[in-house]
Amino acid sequence: MGKLLLATNNQGKIREFSAILADVEDVLLSPADLGLTLEVAETGTTYAENAGLKATVFARASGLVSIADDSGLEVEALLNAPGLYSARYGGPGLSDADRRHKLMQELSHTAAPRRARFVCFLAIAPPKGEMKIFEGMCEGEIILEERGLNGFGYDPIFYLPEYESTMAELPSRIKNQISHRGRAIQAASAFIKSLLKNET
Repeated sequence: MGKLLLATNNQGKIREFSAILADVEDVLLSPADLGLTLEVAETGTTYAENAGLKATVFARASGLVSIADDSGLEVEALLNAPGLYSARYGGPGLSDADRRHKLMQELSHTAAPRRARFVCFLAIAPPKGEMKIFEGMCEGEIILEERGLNGFGYDPIFYLPEYESTMAELPSRIKNQISHRGRAIQAASAFIKSLLKNET
């Protein structure tokens, strides 16, 4: 079986990808494993474009099948903001905690339920050949207090009514089944395995 490169330097994403792709874990590589220090500018105007940019650059640089995602939090009361700019919400230099605080401030005068969704567009690119895009989504609500220590990003304020928990309170096993990223990877699973088999 060939190798699969996780085209991200985000350690939270690397942990999640590794857990969700446990059945191919022995073939997963991170950029650090290869000594790659690529930084890809997210200049696309859609999640799919940004994911595709990252996957393509890493695939060409490494000669390996590469997987990248672009994800975002879309809040109904904010007209689907922060959306594409979720990781840069509030400007440069902010931490995840800073961005959560800003979002809670923005929503402090809105009534519950503050409906929101996580969306993920996943790009899988072979070094040569056709790239494919897969999607995943998870519906929930934003709450105005942080709960839970699992996950990263907006997970501590993204509430799932059916589980009576935030994303950050869920065990990783459940989170990785129902999250936007988990669902996108599940949709892509057969394609990933076929590519890796062909790369052998």
